[in-house]
Amino acid sequence: MEGWLAAEIARDASLAGRVEVDSAAIGRWHVGHAPDSRAIKVAARHGVDISAQRARFLQAEDFARFDLILFADAATLRDGRERGRGQGGAETGLYLQWAGLGAQDVLDPYYGSEADFERCWQQVAEGGRAILARIRRGL
Repeated sequence: MEGWLAAEIARDASLAGRVEVDSAAIGRWHVGHAPDSRAIKVAARHGVDISAQRARFLQAEDFARFDLILFADAATLRDGRERGRGQGGAETGLYLQWAGLGAQDVLDPYYGSEADFERCWQQVAEGGRAILARIRRGL
């Protein structure tokens, strides 16, 4: 939920300019595409415009560029770690686990309804708030 987290960081003067948020896809089939229309609708209801976002592919260089790369689920974590092997010093982990919410996957709402996208939003937002708190403590 790059848009949500980036918006929260931009609102926090203590983090602006010190923390960069990006998002990347593991699968090439997403590259260049906008978020799912249901995700755009849910984000808009929460005051975040993600309609202009376009997916990019996770690059090996990202593991040198970023300090931390979080993954939505165990499968993408495994694939991401394989892609980044020997490419840099980025810490990697599961999004919700790093947030302190347990070693669980972020819900995948893709084959569900708009309500599933809302549940995913809530889960990611809860994790995001915990991640922001953790980052603030570490700065």
